[in-house]
Amino acid sequence: MSNSFMNNEQQERVSGAGRPKPDLGVPALVVSGFLGAGKTTLVKHLIADAQRQGLKLAVISNEFGELGIDRALLQEEGGPGYVELEGGCVCCQLSGELLNTLQNLWETIRPDRVVVETSGVALPFETLLTFWREPVTEWVGESLAVVVVNAEQVAQERDLDGTFEQQVSSADLLVLNKIDLVPHDSFERMETLLHGMAPGAPLIRSIQGQVDSTVVFPTLPGQGKSPNSTRKPELVPHTHEEFEAQELSFSVDIAPDQLIKQLQSLQALRIKGIVNTSEGPKLIQGVGPRIDLSPPPSQFPKEMLGRLVAIRRK
Repeated sequence: MSNSFMNNEQQERVSGAGRPKPDLGVPALVVSGFLGAGKTTLVKHLIADAQRQGLKLAVISNEFGELGIDRALLQEEGGPGYVELEGGCVCCQLSGELLNTLQNLWETIRPDRVVVETSGVALPFETLLTFWREPVTEWVGESLAVVVVNAEQVAQERDLDGTFEQQVSSADLLVLNKIDLVPHDSFERMETLLHGMAPGAPLIRSIQGQVDSTVVFPTLPGQGKSPNSTRKPELVPHTHEEFEAQELSFSVDIAPDQLIKQLQSLQALRIKGIVNTSEGPKLIQGVGPRIDLSPPPSQFPKEMLGRLVAIRRK
C-alpha cells in the first residue's frame, strides 16, 4: 500500500522518528505488533523489495513459542542475513544477544538495511534502545518502531488493553493491516481509537502486510537523515502480560473443516503450524476465531508436519 493516507506533516514525522545518526548510517526498523497482526508477512514484503533493489537486508526474528514457524516462513527468503533468536524476548531477556547478533551481521554481510521482528508479546520501544548501544550505534542510522495492527481485532475490540495498547503507544508508525477483512465504514472509528493510544503517530492502511518501503526506509541507504530526528528511546520499567504457548500434535489426516472447528474451540489468541489434512499439508494461521489454511512453505522442515502452537493468556 502507498503512503497516500499520510499528510505532509505525518510523512515528515515518520522520516524524522527515531533519532539522528551518521549520514552513512544503516536504517533500521523494529517491526512489532500483537499476536497475528501480520508482522511476518510485512517483513516478507520488505525482503522481496530489498532483493528487487539489490540491497542486503539483515532480518532478526524473535518468535514466541519454540516451534519455529516464522523461521520456516522467512529463512528461505531471508538468506544469510536472516537470524532467529529463541528462548526469550528481545526487549528484555535477549537484549544482549540481540546486540551481539546485530554486530555479527554487520561484520559478516554489511547490510544496507536492518529489520528486527519482535514476538507478538514484545514491546518495541525497549528494543529500539539496542540501536543506541555500543558498538551498534556506530553504524546504525535512523531507527523506527513500526507497529502492525490487525484491523479485524480492532473492529471487534478484542484484547485491546495491556500489551496491545503498550505496543501501539510506542509506535513511530502504525500499519493498520488486514483492512480487507472489515467494513469500510469502520475505518474512521478504528483510526480514532488507535490515535487515542498513539497521539500524532502517522497511520497507513494495508492489505496482507504490503507497505511502500520508501515510507519506512530512506530511498537510498545513507540518504535518510532528517534534521527532525531528535527522539531517543528512554528505558522505562515494564512487565509483560503472562502468556503461554502450548504445542499440539495432529498425527492423522483430518478434514479441513473439522480441523478449523477443533482449533476454534481452543479459543486461543494465536495458532500457527503445519498440519497434514485430507487435502494435503496446510499452513495454519489462526488469530482469535479466524483460522486460515494455505499452502505451506515449499521447503519446511519435515519435523514440523503435524505440529501446532497455540498461544493464550495464562
